[in-house]
Amino acid sequence: MNGTTPAPFTADDHRDRMARAVRQAAEAGLAGLLVAPGPDLTWLTGYTPTAETERLTLLVLAPERDPVLVVPTLEAPDAERAPGAPALTLRDWTDGKDPYAATADLLDPAGRYGISDNTWALHLLGLQRALPGTSYASLTEALPMLRAVKDPAELALLAAAGAAADAVFEEIRTVTFAGRRESDVAADLAALLLRYGHSRVDFTIVAAGPNGADPHHEAGDRVIAHGDMVVLDFGGLKDGYGSDTSRTVHVGEPTDEERRVHDLVRAAQEAGFHAVRPGAACQDVDRAARAVIADAGHGEHFIHRTGHGIGVTTHEPPYMVEGEEQPLVPGMCFSVEPGVYLPGRFGVRIEDIVAVTGDGGRRLNNTTRDMVIVD
Repeated sequence: MNGTTPAPFTADDHRDRMARAVRQAAEAGLAGLLVAPGPDLTWLTGYTPTAETERLTLLVLAPERDPVLVVPTLEAPDAERAPGAPALTLRDWTDGKDPYAATADLLDPAGRYGISDNTWALHLLGLQRALPGTSYASLTEALPMLRAVKDPAELALLAAAGAAADAVFEEIRTVTFAGRRESDVAADLAALLLRYGHSRVDFTIVAAGPNGADPHHEAGDRVIAHGDMVVLDFGGLKDGYGSDTSRTVHVGEPTDEERRVHDLVRAAQEAGFHAVRPGAACQDVDRAARAVIADAGHGEHFIHRTGHGIGVTTHEPPYMVEGEEQPLVPGMCFSVEPGVYLPGRFGVRIEDIVAVTGDGGRRLNNTTRDMVIVD
């Protein structure tokens, strides 16, 4: 990626996001936010540095102060071209100067700040050395819902990414599976994601037979055989927003047991989807899907949370997991992806991205959730 986001957001959009972040920080009792390069910086300002660097780049957000982006002088021209640049004051520093001293006067020397999770330890320690009276909290812990509620433009981009992933599944189900390696089918998935408009492929899980019992199996050299259940889980970024979908196919006719397990996971996924509504807790979605699987005697074989948020990254808050009491709000987007994993035998996972609406949920993936037979 270059120094701008491909999403069609304006300086006003980024100004509104930064103002919202400042309000949330104040409500959380923070003096402000410090945001290093990563998804939060991209979302807030539209700026993504052209390359990872040890030089300090830091967005400083605080009440009653204009947003300031501290950047190395050699990166300043790229920062000036970012969509959110008109809403920012740029402060550049040159090699040989102390970037922490250049940042110190922007901060309350006794303030507590939220700081983005991917900030280098080098920079956090440098700030602490320059301002020993400051303290810091992980941005994900302090403001976990900062990016969780999507606006209509973001929802449209997520829907387009989901539709592109659906097109990939419709095409991959027509290819030959038997006699090919998992890695061959994974390569097909990656190529199709790019063909259907993704700029980045984040994952292409192809887990055949007993490998399907490993939810995060890395596609390898196993040759897919007739009679295999195959878990497909793939996604990435399209126009700056994520896709993520899972379907489980079968090579040739499945056994009665394989059909029962697939039908069970499909019913659990349906229950999780129907639990989505404004005001429900995130954990309610997990509970609804998990109850179906537990009641069928497979509770011990559902070994992960039911879902994760998605946006400018493919995994972010909110999480559909027991203990997460955050209420659902229209505009939140997350996966609903229960699974059953039978060690040494096979696994089944079915996943859609779901957006919370005013009265329920809307699927952003719409390929069949029935058993698909492939060659």
